[in-house]
Amino acid sequence: MSAIVANELTQPIPPPWQGELNLTYVWQPARCQTQLQRSHHQSPLKVQRSFYPEGSEVCHTVMLHTAGGIVGGDRLRIQLNLEPRAQAVLTTAAASKLYRSNGPIAHQQITATLAPGARLEWLPQETIAFRGAHYQSQMRVDLAPGATFVGWEITRFGRTARGECFDAGDWRSQLEIWQAGQLQWNDRQWLPGHAALLQSPQGLNGAVIVGTLVWLGEPVSPNLLHQVRNLPRPLSGQTGITTSLGAGLICRYRGNSTAEVRTWLSRIWQHLRQQQWERQPVRLRIWP
Repeated sequence: MSAIVANELTQPIPPPWQGELNLTYVWQPARCQTQLQRSHHQSPLKVQRSFYPEGSEVCHTVMLHTAGGIVGGDRLRIQLNLEPRAQAVLTTAAASKLYRSNGPIAHQQITATLAPGARLEWLPQETIAFRGAHYQSQMRVDLAPGATFVGWEITRFGRTARGECFDAGDWRSQLEIWQAGQLQWNDRQWLPGHAALLQSPQGLNGAVIVGTLVWLGEPVSPNLLHQVRNLPRPLSGQTGITTSLGAGLICRYRGNSTAEVRTWLSRIWQHLRQQQWERQPVRLRIWP
C-alpha cells in the first residue's frame, strides 16, 4: 500500500456539526419597525444582515449554512422567538443539500414561538436529498392567540440532472403547529429510499419533488379559498388544496419541476398575504 493511500485511510473523520441559531424579533412601536434584537449562532449556521424590502414593519432575514451541506451525524438546532406584533420573513441563501451517509442520521430541529399578533413567514429554498442520505427534520410552532404562521417545504429526491434517484436512504419530516396549547396540525412524512416507492401512488408516483405550504392562525373565508383554488396551477404536477385545519389552509404539490412548485406556492403565498394582511406582492430578493 502506498504511503499516500495509507495516509488517506488513517485520516480522522471530521466530527459532525453541532450548529445552532437563536433569533429573537421585537416590535419597536416608536419606529414602527420589527428588529432582530438577538442573534446567536454557532457554525455552520449564521444569518446575513436583516433588510426591509417592503418597509420597516417586516424584517427579512437570510439564513446561511456555511459548510455547504448536511452530512450524517450533523445536529442543527434553530430557535425563533417573535415578540408581540413582530413580523419576520426567513429564507435561505441557497438550496439545502443532504449528502449521502454511511449510516449516521442527520437531524435538524426547529422551534418557533410566536406571541400575540406576531407573524412568521418561513420560506426556505428547496432541499435536495442525495441518494443514500439519512435525514430527520422536526419543526414545532407555538402560536399565541392572534399569531399567524406561514411556511413551506420543498424537497427534491435525488440529483435528477445526473440521473440519480432516491432508491437508497431515508427522509423524514415532521411539522407540529400548536395554538393556545392545542394541537392544530401534525404533519408527518416519511420516504425510505426504495425503487418501488418512487413509482407507487402511495409514494412519489413517478415524481421527484414534493412541496407543502401551510397557512395557520387566521381563518380563511370560503371566498378566499375559492380565489386560491382558481389561481393558475402547475401544468404538469399534481396539486391539492384544503381548509381542514380549522383556522388555516394547506396546499400540496407532487411533480418534477422546482420552478413550477416554487411559482405555484409563491403565487398562493402572495395572494393570501395581500388579501389577509393588505400587503403588496414582494419577491424574495435572494431567490433566483
